Amino acid sequence: MSMRSSAFALLAACAVGVGSPTLALAQDRAEIQKRAQQIFGVLPDAAKSDANPLTPQKIDLGRRLYYEQRISISQKLSCNSCHGLTTFGVDNEPTSVGHDGQRGARNSPTVYNAALHFAQFWDGRAADVEEQAKGPVLNPVEMGMPSADHVVKVLKTIPGYGPLFAAAFPGEADPIHYDNFAKAVGAFERKLITPGRFDDFLGGQADALTDAEVAGLAKYMEVGCPTCHMGATLGGQMFQKLGLVHPYETKDLGRYEVTKKDADKYFFKVPSLRNVEKTGPWFHDGSVKNLGEAVNLMAWHQLGKKLEPAEVRSILTFLSSLTGRIDEQYIAEPAVIPSGRDTPKAGTL
Repeated sequence: MSMRSSAFALLAACAVGVGSPTLALAQDRAEIQKRAQQIFGVLPDAAKSDANPLTPQKIDLGRRLYYEQRISISQKLSCNSCHGLTTFGVDNEPTSVGHDGQRGARNSPTVYNAALHFAQFWDGRAADVEEQAKGPVLNPVEMGMPSADHVVKVLKTIPGYGPLFAAAFPGEADPIHYDNFAKAVGAFERKLITPGRFDDFLGGQADALTDAEVAGLAKYMEVGCPTCHMGATLGGQMFQKLGLVHPYETKDLGRYEVTKKDADKYFFKVPSLRNVEKTGPWFHDGSVKNLGEAVNLMAWHQLGKKLEPAEVRSILTFLSSLTGRIDEQYIAEPAVIPSGRDTPKAGTL
């Protein structure tokens, strides 16, 4: 048996209560840390984009637009309504409530670290956060604006936005347009990154995680969770079939709704596990209210493994270490920019 195999076997035994966790982890913590560094890498401080360079002016505008309620037809909703920045980027609802009390069909995923994903939305229909930002505003169930032109009209009637767009997009004769709206929101979202103790551990701080958390990390890797939940975001880097090994009952056809290819039925973007303890309920439809149940279901349907209760508890202990640090200053809600004389009222076109 190799050193790596023996280390995993010993730590896995400790995770389910066999052997001495303290002794095992003292011997093998460095090995587990090294393996985790190889699997997960380093979380960057921003999701940089050549197509949308980050500037302070663009980020400041994007922050204001993220909280702007007048870009919804009811003037009661903003990006923050479904992706609350003080609640780890979600609303903790199975599905979110739109402008007229309707609910969408899918759970609103966290906006934190999402700019690092390879695609956006559960079905991957948007390539990046800039494209994603355009969707909910015009969705009739969500924010309900009738057109991109109407969004631009509203923004142009709010006097304070003119100088802000001009500063964010210098040299443009008419900077207030829908593409720039999306670029500004995207720029703000590209720095919504939440490093935490797990990153401290990956960065070399061996005692950043408790013995129980390191044992849970070993169990997480041994079970095979990183097969899909890999990389710095622990997910968000691939599509996978829900029910890969054992069928999973759902009416949602997932990526098929975008591609119309039979091979894409029941495929969804693998969600990130960062802040997962705080972002329930879970799954694409928000149908799972208990994180332990989510772990059990994924082990069975995706990996074909039936976990013991102690194994689930150990993995959950590790997952708690993925709750990151939120930069309260960065997400602070700006004061509302006063409406102009011609700014439309709620519900008017």
